[in-house]
Amino acid sequence: MVYMFPTLDFSVYLHFIMISPKQKKILAYSYSSYDALICDGAVRSGKTSLMMWAFVDWAMREFSGQRCGICGKAVDSASKNIIVPFIAMTLAKERYTIRWRRSEKILEVRRGAVTNWFEVFGGKDESSAALIQGRTLAGVLLDEVALMPESFVNQALARCSVAGARLWFSCNPDNPNHWFYKEWIQRREAHNALYLHFSMDDNPSLSEETKARYHSMYSGVFYERYVLGQWVLAEGLIYPMFGPNCITEETPESGVYYISIDYGTLNPFSAGLWCVTDKEAVRIREYYYSGRDTQQSKTDEEYYMDLERLAGELPIETVVIDPSAASFIETIRRHGRFSARKAKNDVVNGIVTTSRYLKNGKIKVHSSCKDAIREFGLYRWDDKAQEDKPIKENDHAMDETRYMAETILRHKFAVDDGERPILPL
Repeated sequence: MVYMFPTLDFSVYLHFIMISPKQKKILAYSYSSYDALICDGAVRSGKTSLMMWAFVDWAMREFSGQRCGICGKAVDSASKNIIVPFIAMTLAKERYTIRWRRSEKILEVRRGAVTNWFEVFGGKDESSAALIQGRTLAGVLLDEVALMPESFVNQALARCSVAGARLWFSCNPDNPNHWFYKEWIQRREAHNALYLHFSMDDNPSLSEETKARYHSMYSGVFYERYVLGQWVLAEGLIYPMFGPNCITEETPESGVYYISIDYGTLNPFSAGLWCVTDKEAVRIREYYYSGRDTQQSKTDEEYYMDLERLAGELPIETVVIDPSAASFIETIRRHGRFSARKAKNDVVNGIVTTSRYLKNGKIKVHSSCKDAIREFGLYRWDDKAQEDKPIKENDHAMDETRYMAETILRHKFAVDDGERPILPL
């Protein structure tokens, strides 16, 4: 395949001259005879911003008065990761008249007499397919496509009924049993799709310091996927980085205190008391009770008294709790001492966040927290599952640790990770 830019004006070429050969292939895709483009590989490899530019450039050359789709796992993530960077791009502002209708989630792009609209959709679950149903699209860009259900993606593709429509896919690798890997990457020739695999070295804007930081952020399966860009199985220990360096004998003298809870009746009830400073989060005490082992379950009121004893006289900022524990959340609120916050319960994202903070030293566990230390050494991936899934054993302290990491620490330490603050707490 010879990649040419037959109608690309000189100012556009100059703007993109300092990009890698693989990134240039993204720009050239719309001039090729392929029907679809698939870009996968490492994080921060420069896929998304180039794809968005090329997607809009293609649509503005080929159509006028048409709608295109821009899809992320959620509307907010697509807006933040795709729309906002595009609007800020100097070349986009010079070349087009852009109007971002935030409330409608529609990006209006005009150049001369040509106007097209780019509607943003979120594909977070099976019900999301209904949100895009009924649209007529001239093309669709699906960012983070491996995080979307197949039903949503199929519905989005079915909406591309305008003559000359094209498909644009971007993702980081996942499980090699994933439907997108099997249907689109392995069968790319059947779909007439151009497949481009990216590493961080394909993004010349990344400094060696930034690359080193990302190498240090991940370990295990997430290192293989997000840094090396490989489609690999999740197997073995979930937290192989947990070791003596994660265990401490020291307790911070001061900080903000939180309690994380995984609620159980016969299954274990696990609670961790955390002291969070500017530099780290230390699990300083814990409570763990298994009704199955003792053959005696506890009531919500009894668990609440245990919660009081765990907190002692410390000022607790909030209790982060399993969102399904409705009756216990109500018990906590009725007593009036603690605020209760439903935890974010995205398992894989929570594990990624916890892994990162274990590896970079932001999560520490006091040596007295024997049950958490025990579970860290036993918590494993289910290598027989078709998707990333932990074995449902030795996971109760692990669940509430994950709640703490994803609900609280991800906000507290976002800037230290090189991210923008996600949302105010």
